[in-house]
Amino acid sequence: MLGSFCKFGFAAALILAGCARSQAQPGANGTPVVDVTQLVGTPQTGTLYQSAARAAPTSPAHPGKAVYDKTCAACHDHPGSSRAPALEALKGMRYGSIHFALTEGKMQAQAVSLTTAERASLIDYLVGRSVSDDGWVAKMMCPAGRRASSLDGSPTVTSFGFDEHNQRHLTRQQAGLATADFRNLELAWVLGFPQATTMRAQAAVVGSTVFLPVSHSGQLYAIDVSSAKPCFRWVYTNDIPLRTGAAYGVLPGSGRKVLIFGDIAPLVHMIDASTGEEIWHQSVRLTSLSNGTGTPVLHGSRVYVPLSASEINFGADEKHECCTTHGAVFALDALTGHVVWAAHTMKDARPIRDRGDGKMIWGPSGAPIWNSPSIDEKRGLLYVGTGEATSEPAEPTTDAILALDLTTGAVRWRFQATANDIFLTGCMNKRDGLNCPKDSVFLDADFGASTILVNRPNGRDIILAGQKSSTLWALDPDKGTVLWSRNFGPGSITGGIHWGIAFDGRRVFAPISVLPGPDGKPGPGQIAGLHAINVDTGKVEWSFEAKPDCTGDRPKRVKNCAGGIGLSGAPTVVDGAVLAGSLDGFLRAFDASSGELLFQYDTARDFATTNGVPGKGGAIDNASIVAANGYVFVNSGYGLFATQTPGNILLAFRPKRPVTSPNGVRRAGSAGSSQPHLHPSRTVVRSPPS
Repeated sequence: MLGSFCKFGFAAALILAGCARSQAQPGANGTPVVDVTQLVGTPQTGTLYQSAARAAPTSPAHPGKAVYDKTCAACHDHPGSSRAPALEALKGMRYGSIHFALTEGKMQAQAVSLTTAERASLIDYLVGRSVSDDGWVAKMMCPAGRRASSLDGSPTVTSFGFDEHNQRHLTRQQAGLATADFRNLELAWVLGFPQATTMRAQAAVVGSTVFLPVSHSGQLYAIDVSSAKPCFRWVYTNDIPLRTGAAYGVLPGSGRKVLIFGDIAPLVHMIDASTGEEIWHQSVRLTSLSNGTGTPVLHGSRVYVPLSASEINFGADEKHECCTTHGAVFALDALTGHVVWAAHTMKDARPIRDRGDGKMIWGPSGAPIWNSPSIDEKRGLLYVGTGEATSEPAEPTTDAILALDLTTGAVRWRFQATANDIFLTGCMNKRDGLNCPKDSVFLDADFGASTILVNRPNGRDIILAGQKSSTLWALDPDKGTVLWSRNFGPGSITGGIHWGIAFDGRRVFAPISVLPGPDGKPGPGQIAGLHAINVDTGKVEWSFEAKPDCTGDRPKRVKNCAGGIGLSGAPTVVDGAVLAGSLDGFLRAFDASSGELLFQYDTARDFATTNGVPGKGGAIDNASIVAANGYVFVNSGYGLFATQTPGNILLAFRPKRPVTSPNGVRRAGSAGSSQPHLHPSRTVVRSPPS
């Protein structure tokens, strides 16, 4: 059984980015198997798991360092160019994460020549052999009176975009928060998760339960937030790390309430939302380099699952046979998990040409789907955005928006924004490599952000799509033709409009991220910030420009505080406020109509946590901000890239509660955080001409 309902945590695994292709060996049921007998020391049982709480000494005398230097350093000592986790991030991971990567995951190709002793020595060098007590989970379990999940009310957050149209907009009633509350927020509590460096997965919220996947631990926590102190109603534990956000829905016929999410295999899981018990899991892997990134969507009797790929990070390695992986959307039967149809973004790769040394370039490849589908029930369509090509020829489905038939998966229309974008990460520093494209615009201009379906009062519908080229597109959902577009700069491989956009009924909010150059500062023409654009005209109503904050000890707390300031994660609209996180750890709330900064909080620091686990905030990225029950919930920490600060926390903010002084006067209270929240001198709000 791949996942389990449990009360305690166990070893988990995280896939590592790297520079060579691997082939996971499936178990009897087609799922990856981790051989725990190969772990350093004796496999643990009960509430203990292998931990990176105290890393092994990094002295050159450690035999594992020689293995690391030979096998891993080429990528992990140069994370800026390889996009692999830095050595520091590796040392913050769990034992099981490293072991899975070397034996079943993407580092299998690098590790294939290692002996068992060399592999054990390498892992020991990275994370040590210390065993950590997982008893904190048991202590966080809810008392009997709070154990049962109440799922009778309307769900607040059901998917990446909060609803099937992906608008990322919560009303005052849904969130329990009004615009004015954001001027007066305080930190209510913080949860920390051990041996985690990246909080990448967005929670689903139903009633007073927050369903939070924590990727590194391979666990999904059902967190009851009905009282001042949170507790766990149940914890679902997977054998390998999770990857996507959590989606919520109700099964047709039975009315059973369920959660759906994906792991790194990639496997899609469906579990009972009331109990955490597994219902089914299904593989959607096409090749060994297939990924699940976008959150699945339950619509009617189908679960729609986007498929991405990581060959972009491996293809430039001249030992790699480049390239054969592409994206897809799977439609699964919601009751059984069986595949109903699979819509591929292109045909299977075939040999194209000799690359110059007798080995072949394969193609076409690419068009991964990093985002979550938006559903258009009226037209019977779903919309997804695709990424770059990874080898020639660059198909017209790359860097494109696709409209797929909900029933058959057939492509009804496509809109390609950027043609001939063949891109491999490793070719950035070696453009003449054997696998590198000879003729390409070489931009990596993905549609990483999920599309938004907008239904206008005049009956005119619009599809909104944000691209890493820093371009926001408005398309006709019937034909895919362009209604308007707005560009905000040159974009970059981790910049432009990265993970998402949001809509408040009138304006679309487009965050802009930037890629720091060799000097640590954003590249030419790149301006990090947030823009509010009128959905009918495409005119900019207001803009916020992020400024570096390297005051005090922030240079020690924040990686590249001078340049890593982009707004990369998806924003969230609550009532008349829009919330956005930044890569340098700031949570900000703006007035959606004027752009006025209502609230700012620096999460990139150490925290004392409610559950006693050491907590550290960092970059806010991907999809990290939701609201419900009068709280704003924020994930902080994203250590997958060298320029971003790792972290392991979930923060909960609420409006300050009035307290009564001895003379009977009521005044605003505080949860104990003395940190100033608002720093208008370090921000700029401007209204550009339209």
